[in-house]
Amino acid sequence: MSSRKPVFLITGADLAPQALALLGDYEVVYAGKTPTEADIVALCKQHDPVAIIVRYSKVGAAAMDAAPSLKVISKHGSGTDTIDKAAAAQRGIQVKAAVGANAAAVAEQALALLLACAKSVVQLNERMHAGHWDKATHKSVELAGRTVGLIGLGAIGLRFARMADAMGLRVLGFDPYAKDLPDYVHSVDLETIWRESDALSLHCPLTSDNAKLINANTLAQCKRGVIVVNTARGGLIDEDALLQAVRDGQVHSAGLDSFAVEPMTAPHPFHGEPRILLSPHIGGVTSDAYVNMGVGAAKNALAVLAN
Repeated sequence: MSSRKPVFLITGADLAPQALALLGDYEVVYAGKTPTEADIVALCKQHDPVAIIVRYSKVGAAAMDAAPSLKVISKHGSGTDTIDKAAAAQRGIQVKAAVGANAAAVAEQALALLLACAKSVVQLNERMHAGHWDKATHKSVELAGRTVGLIGLGAIGLRFARMADAMGLRVLGFDPYAKDLPDYVHSVDLETIWRESDALSLHCPLTSDNAKLINANTLAQCKRGVIVVNTARGGLIDEDALLQAVRDGQVHSAGLDSFAVEPMTAPHPFHGEPRILLSPHIGGVTSDAYVNMGVGAAKNALAVLAN
């Protein structure tokens, strides 16, 4: 141990001051802006943390084995796919998520991407800046009266559903774990989602069962001209199949905030494709969500340590 105080390891460069204020009994060690798995293992060996707050990179068995005092791994957000939960369970280490802390932020990003796709916001902006006036030739997609299919009805999915309903969209949802849904969300099977949706929005965790859920087969079952939005996890989409479907016109456009490999590799097949709108996994990154996620992650970890 490098100090007398037990250590919280943060796999990032910072934590909200409101979260840090809760950790006064601990030494806080930061892994930096873009830590690798090897960096995290090395820091675990050096500091033997009792808790890890996961912002970036992955935490696997090697990091856990390097920190014999580790009791809890707490996600700065809602998705825990970057944590080896099976390895944690084998070692008696609890895994927690700050569920709902970034729900408003991510749902708003999903809506922004849906609207940007339907209204050609980015393309028209670029044309206007280049001196063009496309009023006579352009038609946007009107969303009112159309159907949006949501996969995942947790805090984020339900928040998005409420906004979609307010805009006059019919809301279909698939989530085998969701209960007590509001009356404007129609719970259906995946086949109905594919068949009836004019737009799809993903709000589910990534698991071994749903990897590449959006693929050539499922896209072929959708309406021609469907819009695809993903603010969840990149691994839910077969990226090659989506690119082909966009180019074929089966998919009207896609708004993506998460990718199979992050940071996105450059060059990437999506680069330069005008009907694929990209943002760098910032759906949950607002000043409010930053505080909510930090405080939630800190409180979750402290609750485990208090037992």
